[in-house]
Amino acid sequence: MPLPLDHEFVRAVAGAADRLAVPLADGPDEEPAGLHHRALARRVKTLVAAYRSPDSALHGSGQAVAAATTHLRALRATQTPTGLFAGGDNVQSPPDSAFTVNDVCDAHVLAAGAGPELHDVTAALAEIAGAASGSLLTGGIHTPNHRWELCAALARLHRSFPDDRLLDRVEEWLSEGVDIDAEGLYSERSANYAAHVSNPSLLLLAGVLGRADLLDAVERNLATTLDLIRPDGTVETVLSRRQDQNHPFPLAPYLPHYRLLAIRTGRGDFSRAALLAAAGGIDDPDLLAESILTPDLCHVLPAPAAETLPRDRYLTTARLAARASATAHTVVYGGSDVPEHRRIRSGLACNPTFLRLFAGDAVLDAVRLSRGFFDLGPFRAAAVHQDADHRYRLTETLTAAYYQPLPPDRRRDDGAYHMADEGRFSAAMAFPDRPRDEVSHTTRVEVDLREDGADLRIDISGPRVPWALELTFRPGGVPEGAVPIGEGRWCLTTGPMTYRVGDDEIRIEAEVEAGEPLAGPDGSDVLRYDPGQDYTVVGGTDATTGNRVYIGGHGPHTLTVALRARRSAPVV
Repeated sequence: MPLPLDHEFVRAVAGAADRLAVPLADGPDEEPAGLHHRALARRVKTLVAAYRSPDSALHGSGQAVAAATTHLRALRATQTPTGLFAGGDNVQSPPDSAFTVNDVCDAHVLAAGAGPELHDVTAALAEIAGAASGSLLTGGIHTPNHRWELCAALARLHRSFPDDRLLDRVEEWLSEGVDIDAEGLYSERSANYAAHVSNPSLLLLAGVLGRADLLDAVERNLATTLDLIRPDGTVETVLSRRQDQNHPFPLAPYLPHYRLLAIRTGRGDFSRAALLAAAGGIDDPDLLAESILTPDLCHVLPAPAAETLPRDRYLTTARLAARASATAHTVVYGGSDVPEHRRIRSGLACNPTFLRLFAGDAVLDAVRLSRGFFDLGPFRAAAVHQDADHRYRLTETLTAAYYQPLPPDRRRDDGAYHMADEGRFSAAMAFPDRPRDEVSHTTRVEVDLREDGADLRIDISGPRVPWALELTFRPGGVPEGAVPIGEGRWCLTTGPMTYRVGDDEIRIEAEVEAGEPLAGPDGSDVLRYDPGQDYTVVGGTDATTGNRVYIGGHGPHTLTVALRARRSAPVV
């Protein structure tokens, strides 16, 4: 017996497509200027989907066809003699072109057999896809998720234009193994690339190839993502190795994946996530095409499962712990790649935030710890140990060296020694050949997660150096009990202070167990965030914005910090 249709969802996705497509159809001959090839292809797909959909205002519209034809001419003009598309920083890029070919192939499926009015559109799409096919068949990639986007394009090409060579190339890429770890995280640990690339690509490949293992990978990733959904409707990104590690990522792009797997598996927790993803409204114009190509998306969701609270999850591979209760949602993170690689680099997890706390509208977005030790940057845990349920110990030991004269057999009369990187800087000093005197500095942060917040015990040992704990609160409230020090900054000594937004609040109280008294509001040389020389040498920073409260001093120090949340109307 067929499942009933969710007419509200169908109307919503048609409305989202119409908001993009109707203005385009109103000026069907207007040449699109300055658009990237991916945007052109996406517009074509949306226009064709709107033409096909009985719920669209453009159903059967000749103007929609004319607008699609205009955009196809512009898209064809961006295609180089190789079949790859021009535009963007990645020159002659097979993966960037694969994104566009995926949309071209979907539009071709939508247009083929839809009637004579779409005959020319279908032919133009086939021409564009055919021109790109050879370069995608032999082309390479440069990020993990590109493999699956490229494979999806090859599989879509085969779906419309069967060629066993395309599938052979897909199998060659897939034989490397899907880069998903034991916790269900892809190697890039990025919400953005999971939602926009890896999950949709693997779902397509599972369907075309009949590969249940690829479907299982997506389900595992979505199951793990459930524990990364934050109370503000975003997905945690502090663990990411890509651009989204410093920015919030909305849950909305996960909607089609949670919805599809909820319908196919009956999972109520996925239904709940799908409803959350759509809670702010459906705005993605691409969903109409997806719903036509994958009719299961249009079925009624199974009953959503209630969220179980309190809920705890420790992702060992990312070294991230999350605890959610009716009062607070707290994240502890110690999975940075920087301690191992000793550099800031695209593709590494670099965010130094080690704690977040949500208490309704009162949000502590980031807790970071700066140390003035050889300009090596803020605390990023090199190791995390789970001492007990809800208790974690994050540690990092920094070392810097002073170098002795070279041994006699390594000296050169001309003084021309090879350039070497010693971890802080590079110089023509042949560092590996020199005896070294090391200076060490260790930071240990013990975190006890509670249902209403967290208790921190911070131990800073080693030589006497300045340090500052930075607590960045989301704008909307004012730190009460802390001393203003200008430009959205406050100083806290032994507290307490309260950050209140409406009737929700986070209370902070600090106490020194060992060490000098904490710095007062006149300690501007201490009470600041230092991103470290990898940023400052190029004039950059990874500093947060918001209302920043500082606790600081000169170590060694042992400090306890209690963070308590209070909700006006706790989630039940």
